[in-house]
Amino acid sequence: MTTKPDEPQQPPRRRAPAGAAVLREDVTEAIRAAVFEELAAVGYARMSIEGIARRAGVGKTAVYRRWRSKLHLVLDIVSALAVQGLPAPDTGSLEGDLRLLYEVTSRALRHPVASQIIPDLQAEAARNPDIAEALQKALREGQDGVATGIVTAAERRGELREGLDHDLALDLISGPLYWRSVVIRSPKLPKGYLGSLARATSAALRAL
Repeated sequence: MTTKPDEPQQPPRRRAPAGAAVLREDVTEAIRAAVFEELAAVGYARMSIEGIARRAGVGKTAVYRRWRSKLHLVLDIVSALAVQGLPAPDTGSLEGDLRLLYEVTSRALRHPVASQIIPDLQAEAARNPDIAEALQKALREGQDGVATGIVTAAERRGELREGLDHDLALDLISGPLYWRSVVIRSPKLPKGYLGSLARATSAALRAL
């Protein structure tokens, strides 16, 4: 049987190059989760690709296909925190927005994994400028967008004067809770602390 000259021909199907690596997203997520668990368990200095792979249930090659070293792996994950950020509160008042922000942030900072990882990475940042830059980006930018949104909304409502120093506002908003939760690592916040902090911070922002 012959094919008619004007009959459309099907193009040949392309095959993936032999040996091409297909990076499965579920494996990538398992590795990311394993990094957080490994950091909390042994710290950055003792963390190894072997330990991460074992905890994720994959081979070392699966990790190396995605990141060329544990430094690049940690930098990637820490930097991703800045992109994820925190949900922007929208309660209709400055004090309400701050209270909600503090509740969410407090839970995140006091999570067993985060409470182990952040101090360890801060110590490592003193020795490694790449980690220092990534950690600063994650911690500052993760809060910066939310804090700026809170301040801007309060300016629109007339609760704060327009044109105040947003960097100083961010320090006032984020500083106290990080001090208590990350620096001195208070085991438990006093009763009513977050509400009192929201009221005090509102008053401080109005004074700027």
